[in-house]
Amino acid sequence: MRTSSIFSIVFLVILCQLNSHAIVSQKVEFLPGFDGPLPFSLETGYIGVDVREETQVFYYFFESENNPKDDPILLWLTGGPLCSAMSAILYEIGPIQLEEVDSITTLPKLVLRQYSWTKTANILFVDFPAGAGFSYSTTHRANYSGDYKASRNINEFLRKWLINHPQFISNPLYLGGDSYTGFTLPLYFVNMLSDNERGLQPLLNLKGYILGNPATDRSIDSNYQVPLAHGMGLISDEFYESLQRTCSGQYQLVNAKNKECWNKIKAFEWGLHGIQVTMTLEDFCDIDSLRVYGIPSTKRRMVAESVNSLYHLKNIGAYSCRKEGYLIARHWMNERSVQDALHVRKGTIGEWIRCNYAFHYSYEVSSSVPYHVKLSAEGFRSLIYSGDHDMIVPFLGTQAWIRSLNYSIVDDWRKWLVDGQIAGFTRTYANKMTFATIKGAGHTAPEYKPKQCASMFMRWIRGEHL
Repeated sequence: MRTSSIFSIVFLVILCQLNSHAIVSQKVEFLPGFDGPLPFSLETGYIGVDVREETQVFYYFFESENNPKDDPILLWLTGGPLCSAMSAILYEIGPIQLEEVDSITTLPKLVLRQYSWTKTANILFVDFPAGAGFSYSTTHRANYSGDYKASRNINEFLRKWLINHPQFISNPLYLGGDSYTGFTLPLYFVNMLSDNERGLQPLLNLKGYILGNPATDRSIDSNYQVPLAHGMGLISDEFYESLQRTCSGQYQLVNAKNKECWNKIKAFEWGLHGIQVTMTLEDFCDIDSLRVYGIPSTKRRMVAESVNSLYHLKNIGAYSCRKEGYLIARHWMNERSVQDALHVRKGTIGEWIRCNYAFHYSYEVSSSVPYHVKLSAEGFRSLIYSGDHDMIVPFLGTQAWIRSLNYSIVDDWRKWLVDGQIAGFTRTYANKMTFATIKGAGHTAPEYKPKQCASMFMRWIRGEHL
């Protein structure tokens, strides 16, 4: 055989290997539990990223129910990290939700969400990074991720997705997320902007970003839990004053200045046992212990192993709490008929878990404030919103880091309304950043106040005042 022929064969073999996981996207017209065809456009698919596309990223793309050709695209990343995008779709801002059922053996029904954000924008929900939802890795090396590697991967994912969807390249593009994405999303935005500036194609038509209940700075977020608890009447004036006196505003155990401070912080933590930190007005339910982004990975893994059991949760009475819907989703998402309808590759992930805390992940960004500083200087729009009864990421801390950017106020603190009722309070700064509280909401806000959050998003994305 001639040398040139051998070379051609070898080249074709290598090319086939590299393209063995080429971009695959398919329409979803029916879903188990929903009566009839879906009344909106849904596409799912995989895009390979990282070395030799060892990471296969799964996505759900919902076209806008308004005007998909011209409406903005919102790339939405669920927090955790390593929580599935389906959590945001079913419980926060997507066009469908699950009805409650009395038994975990009953296939739940899907119904339309009246206050979906897809009524205003195209939304690209992504199971990200690998290990989240249906996204997976094909090698042991790719099973390890972290904040910086994730930034490279999501940048690659988005550009490949747009190459595969050229009709959306010119649409205004926003990045959005909540909870832990407060650490990573500003980093992603800065890196995407940097690659735009060096001419990486296709250029991303970046316009701004949205963050809900965003973890931003580990020290600030933690230190403002004590003032919030005091303001809500969860600790006494005297105890608050003694904490201030002995700890000088530093309420993390690792920063305890002395033994007395350490003891008072432990007493504070013990005193809040039984308070639902995701939403202080609701009854305590330990399923939410998985939502606390600050839990060390080893402890969080132990919690996940016990709490992720449906039968364990049923035995401890979790079905009587607000978050029982998480269990229903786990049952529904692991049905073979559901995965087939979503075009999930068989044998790639094992069991679907809403938040996969057992995956190897490095928490590398301790503060995203420097990234906000850079994006503010570049003049990008941003919406930062907080449920005002969230103790995981207190809105007081969010206000504090926003103030630290040192931009003047152009629209001072005022109430904003939905249907004539106060939905929260808002303030806008000269760097085009809008901050808003959602009255009576927790972590994350759209789960508790879907109508108010949908109205907030619609006004902001259209450039209107809240």
